Amino acid sequence: MKPIRSFLFVPGNKAAWIEKAVTSQADALILDLEDSVPPLQKVEAREIVRSKLAWLAERKQRIWVRINRSPHLYDFDDILAVVGPHLEGIALSKPGGVEDIDTVAAMLAEAEYRQGVSVGSTLLLPILETARSMQLAFEIAQRPRVAAITGLSVKNGDVARALGVGWTPEGRESLFLKSRVVMAARAAGKHPIGGLWQQVHDLEGLTKAVIEDRHLGMSGQLLLHPSNVSIVNRIYSPSPEEVTYYRGLIEAVERAQAAGRASTIYDGEHVDIAHANTAREFINLARSFEN
Repeated sequence: MKPIRSFLFVPGNKAAWIEKAVTSQADALILDLEDSVPPLQKVEAREIVRSKLAWLAERKQRIWVRINRSPHLYDFDDILAVVGPHLEGIALSKPGGVEDIDTVAAMLAEAEYRQGVSVGSTLLLPILETARSMQLAFEIAQRPRVAAITGLSVKNGDVARALGVGWTPEGRESLFLKSRVVMAARAAGKHPIGGLWQQVHDLEGLTKAVIEDRHLGMSGQLLLHPSNVSIVNRIYSPSPEEVTYYRGLIEAVERAQAAGRASTIYDGEHVDIAHANTAREFINLARSFEN
């Protein structure tokens, strides 16, 4: 999956909000059929989301949908309504473990078959909000459809309730969870996604939290408000100065190798092939956001 810096949630029952969200420049929208939709509007929201998929795709907007679940099963009516050529993936709230991922994968395969799209093409973003799913982060990340997993820190949310933790702006209580998610995702070759900043108008706090998540190894964020998108995209995008630095590093190592040396001094620091490999990954990431 091409990296996603910003996943922006949009309530599925708000057609005008969905249309406006395209202007936010979020890498991907998550059209929400779950917690942001009142119970009596679930069916209406499903139809609104279904009706907007082609319109969004025409505008080159990457689209994900968060579906509902009962105590026993994810909502197959939600899946049937949205699976098709315009949908990139499904966001899954509160999976209990690997068995939920496998169940949804089977449901998606049936929906893909009915809709005439390639079986296996719909990706999954499990949102790890139960203690068991957090413990099984690596096993969940290994599943073929899973493109990314999340490590969240939300005041009074599902994660806080599941783990019995409080919330601080510094995020010390979520450091282990987020680091565990990063390691699990990277070990499985998937994307670790951070978030979720509730104080949406506190842009200074958002900036600090996102910088810390990027330093932990996150590759993107879940977001609740369009005003947060530009900050997140900037932080997760290599800056021109960083690109220049890493290109120079690669050139310095290549010059050293041409001269028969395995390492050199660059910008006052010892660097070698390992640093050059990291720099190449960084340059490739920058290129992925150019189009």
